[in-house]
Amino acid sequence: AEDRVVDSRVGRDGEFIRRRRACLSCNRRYTTYEYIEDVLPRVVKRDGRREPFDRQKLRGSILKACEKRSVGVQAVDDIVADIESRLHDRAEKEITSLELGEVVMEQLQKLDQVAYVRFASVYRQFKDINQFMDEVRGLIKDGEKGKPAKPAPRPAVKK
Repeated sequence: AEDRVVDSRVGRDGEFIRRRRACLSCNRRYTTYEYIEDVLPRVVKRDGRREPFDRQKLRGSILKACEKRSVGVQAVDDIVADIESRLHDRAEKEITSLELGEVVMEQLQKLDQVAYVRFASVYRQFKDINQFMDEVRGLIKDGEKGKPAKPAPRPAVKK
């Protein structure tokens, strides 16, 4: 219950304050993050329920999609911060879970395609392998559009 602040720093773009603290009785150190409490839009679920936007829930679902991938926690935190920033900028007081899921998938597709497909399979509720394969084929097509044309193979040279 009793602690002292050892160090304070302002986080990315003033979004939060990071404080290093020390317990006065045992001298254990720990970090706290203070976020400005803003009223974020409520999330309208598929069944019509409305619930408050939950930053940790969003972060957890993205981390789950990125599990065992070479995606750093900082990259996930950056995605969450970007999505949260977009929600702050919205005039609407509600966002559907479908809209939110699309924004997450857009970010994950840029970050890691395997994480994207993992998230999409849960978010879009794939019923069978064909839906999964259609999504992968779409990624492959998109990837081919963005790649430069492969050079023609060289003719074999006889010696």
